[in-house]
Amino acid sequence: MVVAVEKLITSGISKPARYLGNELLAIHKAWDTTAIHWVLTYPEVYEVGASNLGHIILYNILNAQPRQLCDRAYLPGQDLAAKLRETNTPLFAVESKRSLTEFDILGFSLSYELGATNILEMLDLAGIPLTWKERQGGRGEFSDTQSSYPLIFAGGQTATSNPEPYADFFDFFALGDGEELLPEIGLVLEEGKQAGLSREHLLLDLAQIPGVYVPQFYDMAEDGSVHPHRPNVPKRILRRVATPIPAYSIGLVPYVETVHDRLTIEIRRGCTRGCRFCQPGMLTRPARDVEPDKVVEAIEQGMRATGYNEFSLLSLSCSDYLSLPAVGMEIKNRLKNENISLTLPSQRVDRFDENIANILGGTRQGGLTFAPEAGTQRMRDIVNKGLTNEELLRGVKTAWEQGWDKIKLYFMIGLPGETDADVVGIAETVSWLQRECRGKGRKPLNFNLTISNFTPKPHTPFQWHSVSTAEFKRKQNLLRQEFRRIKAVKVNFTDVRISAMEDFVGRGDRNLGKVVRRAWELGAGMDSWYENLDQAFSAWEIAIAQADLDWKYRQVENGEWNLFHVQEQKRSGDAENTQFLTPNSSLLTPHSFDAPLPWDHIDTGINKKWLQEDLQRALEASIVPDCSFEGCSHCGVCGTDFGHNVVIESPAIPKFAGEFVPNTTKAQRLRVWFGKQGNMALMSHLDLIRLFDRVVRRAGLPIAFTGGFHPMPRISLATALALGATSSGEIADFELTVPVEVDTFREKLACEMPTDIPIYNVEQIDLKASAATQLLESAEYLITVAALQETTPIQWQNWIDIIKAKEELWYEQTTKSGKSQLINLRDRLFELELVETHNNIAESMSSVIRYLGSYRQDGLLLRPEQILFMLEAVANVEFQLLHIHRNRLILGV
Repeated sequence: MVVAVEKLITSGISKPARYLGNELLAIHKAWDTTAIHWVLTYPEVYEVGASNLGHIILYNILNAQPRQLCDRAYLPGQDLAAKLRETNTPLFAVESKRSLTEFDILGFSLSYELGATNILEMLDLAGIPLTWKERQGGRGEFSDTQSSYPLIFAGGQTATSNPEPYADFFDFFALGDGEELLPEIGLVLEEGKQAGLSREHLLLDLAQIPGVYVPQFYDMAEDGSVHPHRPNVPKRILRRVATPIPAYSIGLVPYVETVHDRLTIEIRRGCTRGCRFCQPGMLTRPARDVEPDKVVEAIEQGMRATGYNEFSLLSLSCSDYLSLPAVGMEIKNRLKNENISLTLPSQRVDRFDENIANILGGTRQGGLTFAPEAGTQRMRDIVNKGLTNEELLRGVKTAWEQGWDKIKLYFMIGLPGETDADVVGIAETVSWLQRECRGKGRKPLNFNLTISNFTPKPHTPFQWHSVSTAEFKRKQNLLRQEFRRIKAVKVNFTDVRISAMEDFVGRGDRNLGKVVRRAWELGAGMDSWYENLDQAFSAWEIAIAQADLDWKYRQVENGEWNLFHVQEQKRSGDAENTQFLTPNSSLLTPHSFDAPLPWDHIDTGINKKWLQEDLQRALEASIVPDCSFEGCSHCGVCGTDFGHNVVIESPAIPKFAGEFVPNTTKAQRLRVWFGKQGNMALMSHLDLIRLFDRVVRRAGLPIAFTGGFHPMPRISLATALALGATSSGEIADFELTVPVEVDTFREKLACEMPTDIPIYNVEQIDLKASAATQLLESAEYLITVAALQETTPIQWQNWIDIIKAKEELWYEQTTKSGKSQLINLRDRLFELELVETHNNIAESMSSVIRYLGSYRQDGLLLRPEQILFMLEAVANVEFQLLHIHRNRLILGV
């Protein structure tokens, strides 16, 4: 069943274009000719999900499989979610507009400990029972029957590290990289569907795939450990590892602005730096470089195909990709005339040099982010950061010398073995860096600091350590006092309640399923942490108390799960307080490294004994070298199951061809008349401006740029169109650096535009002619208006005639300064005509009215809403504006 979304997705909801599913490079496959129907369901709003690289890669890979279709769904905004519930409409996939219940399989990204409540929200909106047990009750054979529900699974970092708190909700988990795993799952589903397998037998088949964990085939013991209760499923589930394929990163160019509004290409997967707090670094080993020529090819093809003006190279540690300067310079040289900029995520400050600065600099120099993590050398050694004070200064000073005046730094407090001197060391380090980066004629170096609270993560050496919330608050206050004396520094602290809740859920067991569900019922969606933190935290606390697990949460709040202190006590001979509650049981027993953990059955490749040994090395502030570039650390990953590190030597760095110099030559001006029809009516004016920029890039048209520090393409739209209104008379001016045949320009432009933005006409105009926006005189509209009571066509015509006969119709409007003024609307109305009338289903009459009115940029406008005001003034009837269509814009001479 295709959901009738026309009445739901209107201009009345926030950013309606995010639900259209009509993005450039979206893949629309025929439903009836495909055997397995997927939905990649991202449990965040569209702006976050549609720009997520993993989401794009897996979407492209699944749609590349024969007989497999992959659609997408996102967490709807609160306004659309309310509409769905009010109208009893199920959540739908954005491309096919089909209800999620019609698909065979739904895959959720679970990348954050508190993100599961959003998944429950989406399942509820889709009309799908929340737990696998509830879904099992209404299903027989795995087939397209009305009573069946899709298979529900989760992947992502949190799902891979510790799936147990979420085990109640999912039929299975996909652990690790999905590029090879998901197509294998699709083949098993296709065979099972053809054979008519029961859900149980289908899941048994899936459980045989390395990387698939089916929690219903496992039981949790009293100590929190997890064991299979069937002989034909593995005791430990292997994390999957795949090689990045950059070509699959090219896709999905949204029409709305997203969080990462750029092309993103992965250059290296995995990190072997060995930071002891870092879960991604432990869960993505071994490190795998992408061949430089493939990166360059993907970026060049991707920029041409998408029209983006920015690209990003992605890795956990971009600076460890030895080819970074060569790749960046090669791309910068190739695209130097197109005003393209490169951004990098947080990078290693010790590897930042002039080569990297050159590829990041330019006319649109982006921000720069480093993560020293700790303020003293001792703490950086404890966490195995591998960064000295000299390297930190050299990197920051290089950035300052290359023109950066503002740098973002990440620090962490609450790390094992941290003293107050280490905490104060953060402020001292920032102050020292400022002193060392001073120069005549330069502003002081500004720092934007994010100071987060250490949160222990499974599968890391620090998984046995936690800190009390009271201690976090004390250390935050200590830093606040220190930073009061330092200027040009902005400091942001993470709320300690969020950190405690992440810790509690992230290291929890299956008992937390009821907490997650109850927290969602109480309104603790992930977005609520940002909108009303007190309310969200209260919901989680109530849920924990109602599950009788508040004693366990107090352990986290009090920092009692702390083997680091236990080891220190043993070394000092003080064993008085070395017994306390274990993290997995309510029994008072000696805490041991060997105590089972809820995630021990997940085989990430890293030996648990090695984690214990690395924690001991942390106690001694001993550093483990990066095994990508030095000797093996014997963590246990490298082998047949996970592969080995792949480090590619850098090619020669090309000679720098120079920065982008905007071509401001104006050799030709073209005026374009275009329309805005169908779904494109729901695109905002700012999004339309971005679209034209990308279309011109994709078409390869020689657009001229403005000068200055932020060159912009010389594309000027005459005026904005109201969201939801259609048009057949919009105007845009283009200035080109070299003349182009008018027909050629029109053909290239139309080829890259969406079908709902037709190009009607292109004319060459004089270079010195005024812009269309300055020549606007009037606009002609067709508006559809409904009377909210029974009327006749004769009455409509009479009202039109009365308005035309009047010389004055006064209207009170509020100026931008807040003052009220009276204006005569009749002076602004040039033509008014009743085009047609018809009765609607509610037996009230609606009419189509054409009017020509003033439309000048000095504020002398006649808006469609003001026509309603005039009708109501003469008819004493209430009217409703149903639709606006702008026929044409009329320019003066």
